[in-house]
Amino acid sequence: MSQDPPVNSAHEAEEPMSQRQILKALTGVLASFFAAMVSITIISIALPRIMEELGGDQTAFAWMITATLLANAASTPIWGKLADLFNKKMLLQVSIVIFVVGSVLAGLASSIPLLLGARVIQGLGIGGLMALGMAVIGTMIPPRDRGKYSGYFGGVMAVSNAGGPLLGGLLVDSPLGWRASFWAGVPVCLIAMFLIQRTLHLKHVRRPVTIDWIGASLVTVIVSLLLIWASYVGKAGYFNWVSVETLWMVGGSIILIFVLIRVEKRAADPVIPLRIITQRTPALAILASIGIGIGMFGSGAFLGQYFQVAQQATPTMAGILTLPMIAGNLLGSVVSGQLISRYGRWKPYLVAGSIMNVLALSLLGTMNANTPYWILAVGMFVNGIGMGMMLQNLVLAVQNGVKVTEIGTASSSVAFFRTVGGAAGVAVLGSALSSQVQTYIYDGLRSAGIISPDGGGSPVSGASLDLRGLPEPVKVIVEQAFGDATSVVFVIAAAAALMALICVLAIKEVPLRKHL
Repeated sequence: MSQDPPVNSAHEAEEPMSQRQILKALTGVLASFFAAMVSITIISIALPRIMEELGGDQTAFAWMITATLLANAASTPIWGKLADLFNKKMLLQVSIVIFVVGSVLAGLASSIPLLLGARVIQGLGIGGLMALGMAVIGTMIPPRDRGKYSGYFGGVMAVSNAGGPLLGGLLVDSPLGWRASFWAGVPVCLIAMFLIQRTLHLKHVRRPVTIDWIGASLVTVIVSLLLIWASYVGKAGYFNWVSVETLWMVGGSIILIFVLIRVEKRAADPVIPLRIITQRTPALAILASIGIGIGMFGSGAFLGQYFQVAQQATPTMAGILTLPMIAGNLLGSVVSGQLISRYGRWKPYLVAGSIMNVLALSLLGTMNANTPYWILAVGMFVNGIGMGMMLQNLVLAVQNGVKVTEIGTASSSVAFFRTVGGAAGVAVLGSALSSQVQTYIYDGLRSAGIISPDGGGSPVSGASLDLRGLPEPVKVIVEQAFGDATSVVFVIAAAAALMALICVLAIKEVPLRKHL
């Protein structure tokens, strides 16, 4: 993993690069980004089978996604800071190695705890790949032209979102089984490592290294406490909303937030740069990113479960059924990126994308176990277009408003909060879904006379995802309950998307710079 020789200059890239040079340099970066995104989306289809074989419940289902997103979020600010201090090529290669190690271990895991640990390692690598990819774009390309190249990242994200569920379904249904779904990105990463070594050459400036480890640790603890609380509060066998556990988890997190603010104000190089994120455009973009993260990660995670549990689809068919969302994502990201580069306007696409998200998620919020597929397809397609128009362009809006030397930190800050929103969304949506499923199951069992009115003698737990040993009448009730309860996921996601729309409307559009 060699480094390019350092130079002492004001900018990391002084001479403008041609489109051919940029695309050549981005080839390996895009390949590694593809592997990272596939690893996030592929598991949404494989998880129901994994939960069956390893004995997981609805909480474990959510944490398989949350653990990776949390590690991603916690490491993203650090990767962003390192991108401002060290050679980005070397950091990308280190990220790839970490990701490959996590992927191999995940495929070898024999229990839920071991798999969760491997997913955390994967998340650390993904955090680097995502943050550094955006930082590389910010280093090489002027803001006016950045929308076009950000669109390529959006396109790769859309293709990986499409390929992930479909590939996951094919692998789960194949003799290789669900373990191969974790190894699918390894060959791509090895190719990306080779391409990055050969094609990516970035100049960089020697600067003293100062990492805000205290701030990073506080961020990790705060987010972890809140996500653990959101995952278990109100569930039978854990703790109530008003309880000692709630007091110390939520109260402790609030106290630590004030400590974090104090630490970050004094830190020489804060992991969360308050001077950047408190500016109007970055602050509003961050809030919008949180709302988008909830809808993107949350809805994608539970759609695969809906099709497999409520609609009895095979993993392969479940992946195929999610394709309308992916097609919309690809269309929205690529077309909006091209139009932004051509006309220099970015806010109209953010507003249009936000409105589409609200409408589509609201439509999906009406779904139940018997909803015709064409309604779901329309909702997924429109939601995909909206996400495609927003994801990379929110980062573009922030990059255009900060100093060139702060692009890496600003980009990673937006990615950090979007991922935190996604992690929180999966945890909260999973908890809400589990509670709703349990209510519907008991209502259905009582109506069928299978259990007594007080709920005694229930043959099933609302959290269980292993339906193989259930009597057929009970299994039908459970599948119906999952189908009817999934709507709560999209109702909450629609509320988050409405918050994102309000924030986008309040962002002031600044003309895109034509220089670095």
